[in-house]
Amino acid sequence: MNDDLAACLSPGRCIDSDHPAVTAFAHDVAAASLPPREIALRLYAAVRDRFPYDPYRIDTTLAGFKASTVIENGRGFCVTKAALLAAAARALGVPARLGFADVRNHLSSPRLREMMGSDLFVFHGYTELWLDGRWVKATPAFNRSLCEKGGVVPLSFDGYNDSVFHPFDASGRRHMEYVHDRDSFVDVPHEQLMAAWMQHYPAVVDRRRGFDRHADFEREVGGRAA
Repeated sequence: MNDDLAACLSPGRCIDSDHPAVTAFAHDVAAASLPPREIALRLYAAVRDRFPYDPYRIDTTLAGFKASTVIENGRGFCVTKAALLAAAARALGVPARLGFADVRNHLSSPRLREMMGSDLFVFHGYTELWLDGRWVKATPAFNRSLCEKGGVVPLSFDGYNDSVFHPFDASGRRHMEYVHDRDSFVDVPHEQLMAAWMQHYPAVVDRRRGFDRHADFEREVGGRAA
């Protein structure tokens, strides 16, 4: 376990907790002298709300999955925002790793469903933080403004309980369900993730059709909710 925790405190190729932008962000949000749970709560809120969720402008190269790239771009999606939360936590001395699952999203926008050809999101990512001797899940993907426009209750995190997507939205409609657990990883399993994406979304990943980089997901979701 000590070896595992050491790995979950060390910089990785995507969880680049030693990158100057990541360390600056982490220390701007919280101090390493704070209790680990307080650090986790502050970082969770900052990653969730400062960086809008954007499933359209995804860079599938290894560099595109780095935590520091989220800061550079000012936005991210579930995997990269989870990587940023993990990297910032490590920078402040809180062990962190990534968890992945396939989830079915019943309230995705029509444009995104058409692009993906499915409502199954393969390798949805979240963060796992080591707090009080156990791993606690935190999902910082959807920013508050997006949730409010889409009629979804913003996902909170208290540092005690796992925080994953609510099964229903604010109106009682089914929102997300976890279909398949893909385990936990010390860093982004880029090769494994890309192989799964290529299997499920080949036209998107190999750029024959590509991501719709001019689309505005938050506006789409707000229009659907209306």
